[in-house]
Parts: sequence; C-alpha cells; structure tokens
Amino acid sequence: MVDTPKLTSLTEIFRYLRRNETPIYVITPTPFSLLGIDQWVGGLEFINYFDIFDGDNPRIFVPDRDGPQEFSSMEDVANYLVDHPQFAEHVKKRPRGKAIFVMFDEETERLCEKVGVDIALPSAKLRDRLDSKIETTRLGNDAGVASAPNIMGEADTYKDLMLLADEGGLGHDLVVQTPYGDSGRTTFFIKTEDDWNRFESKIIGQKLKVMRRLNHLPGTIEGCATRHGTLVGPVMTDITGFEEITPYKGGWCGNDISTTILPDGVPEKVREMARKFGDRLYAEGYKGVFCLDFLLDTDDHTVYLGELNPRVSGATPPTNLITTTYGGCPLFLFHILEYLDVDYDLDMEAVQARWNDYDNWTQLILKQTEDKVELITEVPPSGVWRMAEDGSVSFLRAAHNITSVGDENEAFYLRVYGVGEYCYHGADMGCLLARGRMQSDDRALTERAKAWNAGLKAAFHTVPLAAEAPALPPHGFDAGKWF
Repeated sequence: MVDTPKLTSLTEIFRYLRRNETPIYVITPTPFSLLGIDQWVGGLEFINYFDIFDGDNPRIFVPDRDGPQEFSSMEDVANYLVDHPQFAEHVKKRPRGKAIFVMFDEETERLCEKVGVDIALPSAKLRDRLDSKIETTRLGNDAGVASAPNIMGEADTYKDLMLLADEGGLGHDLVVQTPYGDSGRTTFFIKTEDDWNRFESKIIGQKLKVMRRLNHLPGTIEGCATRHGTLVGPVMTDITGFEEITPYKGGWCGNDISTTILPDGVPEKVREMARKFGDRLYAEGYKGVFCLDFLLDTDDHTVYLGELNPRVSGATPPTNLITTTYGGCPLFLFHILEYLDVDYDLDMEAVQARWNDYDNWTQLILKQTEDKVELITEVPPSGVWRMAEDGSVSFLRAAHNITSVGDENEAFYLRVYGVGEYCYHGADMGCLLARGRMQSDDRALTERAKAWNAGLKAAFHTVPLAAEAPALPPHGFDAGKWF
C-alpha cells in the first residue's frame, strides 16, 4: 500500500474516491453500465463507441470512427477502442490508469499492456472459466448454494438425453443448458422428441446441464466480492419474452426492482445465496462485482442458483441506482476500492443494511421487434422523458444521471444508435429506467410499460436502405450486447 492511511468510515472512503487522481477508463459501447459513478470517483471517464449524449457530456470521450466497423462481439468493440490511436494519445497525457470493461479477452489484456493501462477486473482466463454454467454449478455446490435438480453429461440423440434424465431422476420435462452464452440463446426447453429435433444442432457435442423444469420466477442480484466479505445489492425479478419489447422468446428485456413481487422471506434467501457464492468466488481469486441469476420455485418457495455473470452486467445500472438512492453509497465503489492501492476497514454489516430497503423501480431494454434493416434519420435524445395522461411520451429535459427522474410519470431514457446508424431485427433501441413497476404480480406487462415502449420507438424515424447500402448494419451483431 502507499502512504494513504487506512480508511475507517464511509465519509473517509467518499473523500478518498472523490480526490482520486488515478485515471479510470470505463471502456464500453455506451456509458450506461456505470453512468453516475463519475460523480463519486475523481479521474473516472467513459471511453465509448456511441456518442449517446451528442457531445454534451464532458466525461465521455468518443474516438473518431475511421469508416464503418464490423464487430462480432463486445470484445471486438473493447479492442477497437483500446487500439484506437486517439485513445493511446489520450492515455499518454495522464498517469498510468485502470480500465473497466463489460466484456474483454486476452487480446484486450495485451492491448491494455501495450498502451499502459491496467485492467481493474479479474483476468479474462479466470472470467472465461467461471462463465461456464457447469463451473457455476460446481462452485455453487462447494458454497452450499443449490442449483435446480440437475445432472451433467452429453447427449447426441434424444434417447441419450432421456437416459441422462432418468439417471438424474429428473422426469422428461427438461431444461437443457450449454456451458457458455446468454441464457436466452443457450437454454432449451425439451419435453418431446420434436423439441429435441428443433434444437439438437445447438446441443450435440457440448457438455450439458440438464434440469427438471420447474414452475418458477426468474430473478437476479448483483454482488461485490471484497477482502472483507461479499456485499449484495437489491433483489430483482426478470422481465422476459414480451413480444412488444423483444423479438426473442424468453429473451431478457429488463428487471423489476420491487420489495412486493417476491414472497416474504425470499429476498433474504437470495441475498444469503449471493453472499455465500461471492465468498466462494473470492476464494477462487475473483474480486469485484458479479451477477447471479436465481430461480424461485413458485410451488414451494425454494430458491435455486441459476447462472453466474462474472462481470459488470445488465443488473449493474439498477443496482447502483438503488444503492445510491436509498443507501447513499453505490455498490460499485467497493469494486473500485478492491483495485486501488488503499486499505480500508468498515462495519460491512452496517453498510449492507443500508441497501436492504427500497422502493419500486423498473429497467426496460427496448429492442427492435420488426424484421427489417433501415437507416435512422431521427432519434429520441437521451435524458428525462415524461408520459402524459393519454399515454403519449415527450422529451422533458437533458440529464446525464439516472437519479434525475422525478415522479412515476418520468423516466430516464438512454438511447444507443444515432442518426446515420442502422436499426435491425433485435437491435437495442435504448434503455429506460423509471420509478414504479411495469410488470404485474402475475407477470403481465403493464399498459404503462407498453406505452413507454411504443412511444420511444415511435420517436425513431427511419428510411429504407438504398440499393447500394449494406444488407446488415456495419457494427451489428447478436442483439442485447451494447449495455
């Protein structure tokens, strides 16, 4: 450690971080994942691909594009930004700094070393190993965190799958997962041989996690594994598969953050699960934020481990919103402390208690559901929008922070694509955060949610592509990746 004395209170931590002079670069397609953290941490800025505030945010640096870019993953976006000559020039003017990504790989690590930046996240090799649903299950078992009844194995035929299910006593109504990838595209529901025939090309030749299908409610929680134990954020339930919002059956399209959706006692079970798992991750060499998906068996209220996202995730923005608004201290500050050269010692139970009570909020991820590719000619601006009594929505004011939202008729909207970009089937059209719930107790989308979705999408104006235009957007790849 340097000569900084040990920090022993939140006030001392806040002061230390606000005075921080170590450059911290959040290198992501948009600033959404950690928007607002810059108000707590000196020296932090966003290095982005999309200029979603149209040059109006002084803490966002967007390198010039040298022609159309073709990306196949978020790792490609990270590597493009780190390898950009303007970023290298930007870094040269400052002391050696730290970089934060959502997704990165070993090439990113090489490029960061070349430019003189340290990555403030666990290594790509460790993250890749932990990202496997098979490895998550093993670690959960080690930590005493149960997964839904399951068996591991491989299956090249429907008969093989049935034999595997019989060995595990799972019945024949199954959920089958492959090790890597977004659960919306690597989870398969198989009850008949016809189901198998539909999915077999994506299953054969891979290690599988085969589970009994449950009546369940899906949810998520973010934690932060630290030297003093694991802290956890608000318990969220998932918003999935609504055809108005996403074209993907079962695809994630947001979260409700509510104390009233889950039965009594369940949030405590989820928080305890996340704490145990985070402590096991720390023992594995992982430190900092992670996201755990969970399944609530609605028949008996048992909580099961779902999957691990060992990274800044889609749950990070609402987590920091809630922990800031109701606890006065965003969870991500403790991630940063783990990677800065400073010692601290706090009553972690007291910190955790600040975050256990909160009001209702919702996050919606809006995707294009129409199967077309068009050029965008007009876009809705990022900032605070307002809904009128008739359900129409209109831009209210510019804002750079999610906490700028007032009552339940307002919402913070952050777009992705700008004028001259392409919209396409499954493209992320933006993210909305608002007070209140947008999913009913029986998991139906509210009329309010439908109105926000329709109103913001209607604010995009597009034209068909010219004959010489590309058939696909030049930076387009599997949807759901820009946040």
